[in-house]
Amino acid sequence: MRHNGTDMPEADINLRELKVRAQRLKPAVRLGKAGITPEFLAVFEQELKRVGLMKLRFEGHKDNRKALSKQLAGQSGSLLVQQVGYTAVFYRAKREAVEATEE
Repeated sequence: MRHNGTDMPEADINLRELKVRAQRLKPAVRLGKAGITPEFLAVFEQELKRVGLMKLRFEGHKDNRKALSKQLAGQSGSLLVQQVGYTAVFYRAKREAVEATEE
């Protein structure tokens, strides 16, 4: 089974459901002109760990939003659910949920 950067096989993740849930989200994190800094990554990781499904807003980065989205997904071990315009949605199963399914 192919994995997608999360601890869950792709078959267990319903992208359509994640996209629907993401529509109601407000951006939890904003990526500013400084780009992906260690400080930004710490906040990104903390928020992703807390909520599991998170929306990010790009402040600028007109030409490289897609590349930055893919880079963030790779660095955080999350799934890039979608990237539209100046927002991107990331998903990573909460650790408690993953541990409960392994028992």
